[in-house]
Amino acid sequence: MPVLSKRRARSLAELIATVAVAVGLAIAIQAWLVKPYRIPSGSMEPTLALDQRVLVNRIFKSPHIGQIVVFHPPQGADSAQCGRPHPATAACDWPNPESNETFVKRVVAGPGDVITIQDGRVIRNGRREADPYTRPCSPGESACTFATPIRVPRGMWFMMGDNRGDSEDSRFWGPVPASWIIGDAFFTYWPPDRIGTL
Repeated sequence: MPVLSKRRARSLAELIATVAVAVGLAIAIQAWLVKPYRIPSGSMEPTLALDQRVLVNRIFKSPHIGQIVVFHPPQGADSAQCGRPHPATAACDWPNPESNETFVKRVVAGPGDVITIQDGRVIRNGRREADPYTRPCSPGESACTFATPIRVPRGMWFMMGDNRGDSEDSRFWGPVPASWIIGDAFFTYWPPDRIGTL
């Protein structure tokens, strides 16, 4: 085989190996470290708009109040099914089994917190949340007030969209076990005019 052909064959083999390593690293990063997600609805407006893209940290330690997270909701979340009967004046306090869908919402209460909701605003352990990031409900919207207190079960987190009058969230389908949380959204990269940290 001529020297030139050997060099070409070696270069081609190096290129194939480099591409294979790059693809393997990209797959590993998405599987274990950082994964992109598209915002599928207007439920997180004004913080995140429809079709906005975010990066999610998959190795985060533990959720905290105010954090935006990606998670698997319970089955029936898209039709507001609660995991057990509850009074109409209380938010749902127990989920159905886990689904394989992905939702993006904000953590508004954690394990053991006692909450009520007034006009879309969370009253957690007797104190109203600081919520400058929300789009409030219109006055008198029935789906925005749940005056009967509930306690968030141990190991679960209560999620709500920032667009309080237009979000299917834990109010209707219950809190989310920590094990269903995929990661926290920490950066938005699309559209270009909204690039930045969350």
